[in-house]
Amino acid sequence: MQSLKYLYRIGKGPSSSHTMGPIAAAKRFIREVPDAEEYRVTLYGSLAKTGKGHMTDLAVQSEFGERKCEIVFDCDTPTDFHPNTMDISAFHRGKETKRIRYYSIGGGEVIADGEKCESRDEVYKLNSFTAISEYCREREMRLWQYVEECEGADIWDYLSEVWTVMQDAVKRGIAVQGILPGGLGTQRKARYLFRQKHIDESEETKTNRLICAYAYAVSEENASGGLIVTAPTCGACGVLPAVLKYLQVKRNFTDTEILHALAAASVVGNLIKTNASISGAECGCQAEIGTACAMAAAAAAELYGLDLDQIEYAAEMSIEHHLGLTCDPICGLVQIPCIERNAIAAMRALNAVNLADFLADSRMITFDMIVDTMYETGKDLKVIYRETSEGGLAKLYGR
Repeated sequence: MQSLKYLYRIGKGPSSSHTMGPIAAAKRFIREVPDAEEYRVTLYGSLAKTGKGHMTDLAVQSEFGERKCEIVFDCDTPTDFHPNTMDISAFHRGKETKRIRYYSIGGGEVIADGEKCESRDEVYKLNSFTAISEYCREREMRLWQYVEECEGADIWDYLSEVWTVMQDAVKRGIAVQGILPGGLGTQRKARYLFRQKHIDESEETKTNRLICAYAYAVSEENASGGLIVTAPTCGACGVLPAVLKYLQVKRNFTDTEILHALAAASVVGNLIKTNASISGAECGCQAEIGTACAMAAAAAAELYGLDLDQIEYAAEMSIEHHLGLTCDPICGLVQIPCIERNAIAAMRALNAVNLADFLADSRMITFDMIVDTMYETGKDLKVIYRETSEGGLAKLYGR
């Protein structure tokens, strides 16, 4: 598996696959062909069908700057390898001199045609939760210690930066009001959730309200193009920071403990990314929100000091109960139902941890099994339910 730096990417929203990925592809191509007279970027599949809503064209164009660049949305040509496919071409005197095909595989990562993501910066030799947990048990290690062993001690500096960006996104998100960009008229709700209190508010209601406020805050920052961390994607970036922020405020966990939780969560996210997918265009929203929920559950379980079986069960349940979740963003915007799903998944993550605390000894489904199941389920979803905005809510909204 790759370094967690490929999982936790710091960048601007609204979409890791549709903005961060294509920007990375454009940067790579410009480095290879910096002096072409003209460029052409052709978007296929989900990149073409929801590119306008995700601002893919604007993101790519900004990278080319003053260079002449044509953006083409090809919604008809089939995509065989990955639904987030794009070609970038260079021209001289009207003739194409170079063309490279790129795939935006989720979480802001891009690979060129013929390139394998696993071959780059592979720092983890074990690729299953079963193998990792056996390794950790033999050495009496926690997941965060395994991460440190594989990544090196300097990984904590990077995770510290990740946590700072997450906290800043929460802070900004709960401080502002207004309408999110994109034309849908979506009202920001994080500030209202954070400040609105009922006179007889129970502790349980307060917990849910604050977790939702934090999740909305980060997700709304993402939707407005703010700086966030993919966890594992932009569209699901509010789940993990919401859970971590709430638990730190509630339980006074130190920043060091939070970083350990982020490391534990990265093992779960990396395994899903390696063995299945974190791309909504490839496997539906179960791959994004389901993964984010599993990562948040693993992080919370680590903070509570639960054992490896309990961490695995919490993460497994989080995926299992998101199976089949479609990706159907209205107007291609990362707003409805995306933002609300972040809040629901954050609450569900804590529920999974509570249940795992009691029932881990009786579990019958492994984490590795549920990851394989999620991938097969995602492949079986109709294309219209995989981030094309052609089915589900995206189709029926506004009828």
